[in-house]
Amino acid sequence: MSVIEEIKKLKKEKNAVILAHYYVPAEVQQIADYIGDSFYLSRVAVDLDAQLIVFCGVGFMGESAKILSPHKTVLMPAADADCPMAHMADVETIQKVRAEYDDLAVVCYINSTAELKKYSDVCVTSSNAVKIVKALPQKNIFFIPDRNLAHHIAEQVPEKHFIYNEGFCPTHERMEEDEILEQKALHPEAEVLAHPECNQGVLKHADYIGSTKGIIQYATASEKEEFIICTEEGVGYELKRQNPEKQFYYPKSVPVCPNMKKVTLDKVLHVLQTGENEVHVDAELREKTKLPLERMLQLAK
Repeated sequence: MSVIEEIKKLKKEKNAVILAHYYVPAEVQQIADYIGDSFYLSRVAVDLDAQLIVFCGVGFMGESAKILSPHKTVLMPAADADCPMAHMADVETIQKVRAEYDDLAVVCYINSTAELKKYSDVCVTSSNAVKIVKALPQKNIFFIPDRNLAHHIAEQVPEKHFIYNEGFCPTHERMEEDEILEQKALHPEAEVLAHPECNQGVLKHADYIGSTKGIIQYATASEKEEFIICTEEGVGYELKRQNPEKQFYYPKSVPVCPNMKKVTLDKVLHVLQTGENEVHVDAELREKTKLPLERMLQLAK
């Protein structure tokens, strides 16, 4: 029996559902029941009847799923798959900024640890951040942890005053402006589609800036046939699945997240067999972290 056949057999026996982020390897996306970005997958987990969730992604995603679905079992195939940016803020700085500024909202990108979410007023995703920040009554916004997404939002919400944190996604940050110009010279008809976690040098050349899901939707709806993709290359699986006739190009330093690539078919099978790598969030942390997540749902409606 092949690994894929064994996964399907165990999934059925255990009434399990496999969730996969767009950035994990293509072969893992192929066996998933649901593919999406981190917040979409956490919301899917809430609505599922299945009590066993195998979350193919990085640590903070499993945490979010467990916080929103505390009575379900969440297993992470790669326990060591972490997101460096999720840790790039600290409680001391949050408290210092709160003491400095009146009328402040701490806005936390969902790509962060539960501990950081606990000290925040609201969470956001790359797709709903502008809408939520506009809806907040506070004038001052301390956005954690990603500086690039913060600058992108600030440009669209000039009526707010932003305080910037210095976190970033290493995978998106490593793409450079000259690489985009090189691809544009090679493919002059191609549109540049970029994730807002990219640096400003890359974003200024983008025809579209949006979430991973937004990039897929834009490319699918567009009449264009060629695109330069400035986000993690795992998105290519879904882009090609929905648009087999279109061409997708990547910067010279192809953006690959080493943590997302730790998720493999063998590891998915292993956690289904053993029940290892279960996500646990203590009750007090869950209650405090649930508030900014629930406020996001309310404001994003």
